[in-house]
Amino acid sequence: MGDSRSLLTDPVVPPQPLAGLLAPLRAAGLLVADVPEADEVLIHRLADDSRDVGPDTLFIARKGDHSDGHLFLDKAVQQGAVAAIVDADWLREATASAGEASPATSPLGKGERLPSAVFVPVLDTRAALAEVANQFYEHPGARLNILGVTGTNGKTTTAFLLHHLMMALGEKTGLVGTIENRIGDQAITTDYTTPEPIELNKSLRAMVDAGCTTCAMEVSSHGLALDRVRGLQFRVGVFTNLTHDHLDFHGSPQAYASAKKMLFDGLTPDSTAMVNMDDPAWEEMVADTSARVTTYGTSEGADIRVEVLDNALAGLRLRLDGVESTFQLAGRFNALNLTAAYAVGRELGYSKDELLGILTRAPGVPGRFESFDSKDGVLGIVDYAHTPDALDNVLRTARQMMDPARKLYAVFGCGGDRDRSKRPKMAHVGETHADRIILTNDNPRTEDPLAILADMRDGLQNPSMAITLPDRAEAIGTAVADAAPGDVVVVAGKGHEDYQIIGKEKRPFDDRLMLKEALTKRPTAT
Repeated sequence: MGDSRSLLTDPVVPPQPLAGLLAPLRAAGLLVADVPEADEVLIHRLADDSRDVGPDTLFIARKGDHSDGHLFLDKAVQQGAVAAIVDADWLREATASAGEASPATSPLGKGERLPSAVFVPVLDTRAALAEVANQFYEHPGARLNILGVTGTNGKTTTAFLLHHLMMALGEKTGLVGTIENRIGDQAITTDYTTPEPIELNKSLRAMVDAGCTTCAMEVSSHGLALDRVRGLQFRVGVFTNLTHDHLDFHGSPQAYASAKKMLFDGLTPDSTAMVNMDDPAWEEMVADTSARVTTYGTSEGADIRVEVLDNALAGLRLRLDGVESTFQLAGRFNALNLTAAYAVGRELGYSKDELLGILTRAPGVPGRFESFDSKDGVLGIVDYAHTPDALDNVLRTARQMMDPARKLYAVFGCGGDRDRSKRPKMAHVGETHADRIILTNDNPRTEDPLAILADMRDGLQNPSMAITLPDRAEAIGTAVADAAPGDVVVVAGKGHEDYQIIGKEKRPFDDRLMLKEALTKRPTAT
């Protein structure tokens, strides 16, 4: 069911009657049948992973990416689960297999029996999980201004900027995102961009208990499609852009867009949809929203407009909302991320001067266009870019910043067990912008790394300009060793990640450390 992660200090929540936790399921039409025993059962904790079950737990048997919680009911009950939310069809079939006797005591074929617990049949265990988690942690999202950010690229940087901005404005703020979660300044490791409902509501409750008033949250398409944010009300929903990604999960570009759109469909009239007018999908995103719509971007018609006056490695000079300012972040794509954060701040009532004063000092995000250099002038850049559009943005930006006479190297791969259709597109983008590309492993997972690289090579118009080195450390070292002073080496795809997944093993690996080491080892002129 996936590795679980816990907060440094779990919030203290009083035990609650099962009947009270089922109330939102009944109201939402998810509860298939009344549960007479619910008044007599007291729930001390929730779990959707049998490894997290303890005494007096309500276990929610959701289907995960690779397994089904119903298969772990016996284990959950053995470890202390007193009740379980299950799929109604599953319970019907299990009861039929058990015959006329009680499901708790009747055999299920091959001598198996339904475990002894109170069963709660529902239409959708994922939706029920979100409703119950929200109820158990006493609706923590309702006590926070949640600033949700969705889109293919830019979510992490925009959410980081919002967290930095709100903290500097004196609002203790939480962060939920890809790199880490935060409660104020306290950083917490995370497995998912948008956590599953128990972990998410637990985090939001911990934020409330710690005195947070605001939460900046990356809202992934998975998080929306899998009901992870069900029941949460967003004060602002931000749309960054929509490009090719996650088709392995969603199946089609339209299904992917529809998942993103769910954030804006769920906004209320007293909230705001903040959308990037430069992206053609913005109108689709807000077509059915009840929220007030505010646009941002470089387009002349945008409510909050930005113009890029200078784009250098040292930072951006922008005319943002009519004011010229210099920012520490580099890259044209970051102009839009900065503008999104600024626009949200304006929507929340803060002035131009205080917002710009803070954002001009905002630091970069780990693994997002993070730069390093050698003593003899080779520049290395690490970025999380793992989609064709993101890689295009990063390589274009690097090219704009460097001497046209120098060479641009691109080192990147594609993830295994993920959308295969973007692999040749990624290679084509690299070939289009870089002078030399090195195709290498990303996280191959359970796929054959050579097969992934072959898929990528299919997108090359001139295969002879690319070399293939499956060993990522060797690929980075080769690019740096081959580069000359003034050249730029972009290592893309993993960014902040400090691991590589090969097979089912998670091995330590950090692009930033590897790149810095390779740059340090370069011989210096004497």
